[in-house]
Amino acid sequence: MTGADWYIKGQSVQIGALPVTRTLYEKADVVPLLAEVFRELGYEGATLSRITDRTGLGKGSLYHFFPGGKEEMAAAVLADVDAWFAQNIFRPLESGEPRAAIATMWDEVAAYFRAGRRICLVGAFALDATRDKFAAAIRIYFARWIDALAGALRRSGLAAATARTQAETIVLGIQGALVLARALNDEAVFTRALARLARDLALPERGKARQLKKGAP
Repeated sequence: MTGADWYIKGQSVQIGALPVTRTLYEKADVVPLLAEVFRELGYEGATLSRITDRTGLGKGSLYHFFPGGKEEMAAAVLADVDAWFAQNIFRPLESGEPRAAIATMWDEVAAYFRAGRRICLVGAFALDATRDKFAAAIRIYFARWIDALAGALRRSGLAAATARTQAETIVLGIQGALVLARALNDEAVFTRALARLARDLALPERGKARQLKKGAP
């Protein structure tokens, strides 16, 4: 048996003369575990010993998946977060029916952040010394969200400058609501803020939006 065999999920392995059934992991199973550790402890607070304690994985297992250590673990987590947002929020905003995509965004954001009980890991990384290590990933995540939302707002009939301002205001509002909900330990803060952001987003009526597009230079 090679070392890699230990990481195939759902297999029984032979230890000495006795077959032993263990829960074994693939890399894709490990990344969400790491994400919750970083959410709880932050990048600096997530020492390797604390990561092993909270994930139940030994150092050998972690280095098997992430030879670059903690920095590679965090990069994989950020990539996983970005991939989720790309599939569920960014791409629908970029290419879907804009009003439907915006409506779906509110639902997906509420579900992903567990109505304010889950912090934005990318935002958390942006606020401390970790930012320099992952500056490109952090910038791309927020820039794409704003750009995608601004594009959907433009296609819904808003002028380009207004759409950009609204998109920045919405992403800022979501991030601020997450921080305040966590600071007050009150998830209702996030729920109310999300509802208010959606309510305050004034899109032109569909007929007027078409007229604005026809009259645009």
